[in-house]
Amino acid sequence: MKIRTIPVLLYTLGLLACNASPKKEEPAAKEAPQSYTNATIGWTMAIPQGFKLVSQTKIKEREEKGKEALGKVYDGDMSTDSLQHLLNFQKNQLNLFGSTLEKYTEKHPGEYLKNNEQLKKLLYDTYTKQNVKIDTSSATENIQGHQFHVFKIKIYGPSGAPLMNQVLYGSLIKGYDFGVSINYDNETDKKLILDAFRQSKFEH
Repeated sequence: MKIRTIPVLLYTLGLLACNASPKKEEPAAKEAPQSYTNATIGWTMAIPQGFKLVSQTKIKEREEKGKEALGKVYDGDMSTDSLQHLLNFQKNQLNLFGSTLEKYTEKHPGEYLKNNEQLKKLLYDTYTKQNVKIDTSSATENIQGHQFHVFKIKIYGPSGAPLMNQVLYGSLIKGYDFGVSINYDNETDKKLILDAFRQSKFEH
């Protein structure tokens, strides 16, 4: 099973496990530039105003918390040696954007789609094991000529009230599994992040 599960959990269970005050901005964050470009897949994205870059140290901390959560439902290989963390930015700990890249070649037609279904189940099982209530839905979306598989998660807090939302995007681009994780808890930041991603440019 592909380990894109780790960065997914990195931005959800890792945050939920350690945030006593989720609205607080992290001091390790740096002011974000106006845009980001990855030459490997030819992707360029503008960074919304008011968001800051997430440090590599913080990314690693979240990754470890993700591994800890995943380890309760999955005993397979959780190595992230081949995973590249791309653009990561946030306004606060519940409104953020993360992206990853990993080399991926299908061994047979349909393997990637099957893997995505396994990922959804593993995510659901991991949340359930953590006693986190969620609602989920799936869709596909075309962004600048690339079809993305979309997995939406609504996460509820201990009181039963909605806590945050996550939208996960995945697509095979130029032989790479390109993954995006978007978290938000309000409509304003949701629109800022989603609009920026949907207006991304890809070199074909």
